[in-house]
Amino acid sequence: MSNTTSLSTVGEQLVALCRAGSYGEAIDTLYADDVVTVEPCDERLEGIEAVRTKNKWWVENFGLHQSDVRGPYPHDDRFAVVFNAEVTHRSSNERNSLDEVGVYTVKDSKIVRAEFFYSTAG
Repeated sequence: MSNTTSLSTVGEQLVALCRAGSYGEAIDTLYADDVVTVEPCDERLEGIEAVRTKNKWWVENFGLHQSDVRGPYPHDDRFAVVFNAEVTHRSSNERNSLDEVGVYTVKDSKIVRAEFFYSTAG
């Protein structure tokens, strides 16, 4: 399988799993054990266990009302995905719209880096 085919396959699988709400399965099947994720709030997670813990925290703390996942948009060894969602923070009951772009780097058919871009302005 060529790197381009592998990249497209990983991107398409990620988008399909996210559309289905299967975020844990996406992490378990598509992320490398030594994955690094980076967010604009200066949060950097290293390793698949840290990503699983963050995902568990997110699911426990936010209710998802609706979501739209677009992509993947491949380029070189990366692809981008656009996420839009309506969520409610469970403890405050505050509902918000989220708009986010994820840029994923793929090596050996696994996601090795995920960078997220979104507005932190309220």
